[in-house]
Amino acid sequence: MDEVRRRLRETAVSHRPDREAMLARVERGMAEPAAARRPRTAPAPWLRVVAATAAVAGVLAVGGYAVAALTDAPAARGSAARPAPPTPAPERAADGFLSSAAVVDPHSNRYWAQGNLSLTTREPLTELTVELRVALTGGVEQTGHWGTRPADDFEVRVQERDGVLLYRWTLREGRTVPAGKHVFAAQYNHAEGARDASRDSYSAWARSGDTGVAVTGRFARPPG
Repeated sequence: MDEVRRRLRETAVSHRPDREAMLARVERGMAEPAAARRPRTAPAPWLRVVAATAAVAGVLAVGGYAVAALTDAPAARGSAARPAPPTPAPERAADGFLSSAAVVDPHSNRYWAQGNLSLTTREPLTELTVELRVALTGGVEQTGHWGTRPADDFEVRVQERDGVLLYRWTLREGRTVPAGKHVFAAQYNHAEGARDASRDSYSAWARSGDTGVAVTGRFARPPG
């Protein structure tokens, strides 16, 4: 045992490190860039998993936002026509076997209009006179008239009088109007825009046998 210890001491004493070579090695190491001195090791597997998971989460988040944006986006405006304004309810009147209702035709427009008077009788008529009066407002001028009864059964006159355009139908002698519903219409131009027909009015006188009746009223006011 003593012999072994002696030889180790002799070996240690005899060993002389090359100091100059060591200094030269240190100087070369100091001269290298820091990146060259850093050990190049591959990232740990768990770091690669974390990075991939974060990337997937980012894609899902962006995708989710895009879907939400598409879902919340307002619908594109279509080209469907706007719904037509409501048609006013006709104003009604009645006397005995005769009843009436007057309204501006829904096909009227910004330049032209038609007033419709519906007469309903439960008895055949031997006499009938109908008047439609259109107030002379906003360039009103007559363009025509019509009725559901044969034109030859009536004498028709259109004239301006007392601030109105007057349409009159008079049943000719010897003609009759059967029981049922019958329409008399006045047509006219007017100034551009929505015309207020609330000043337009009508009257009708009728006779069946020995009984005479009469109805009067105004045209329905426009909506609103």
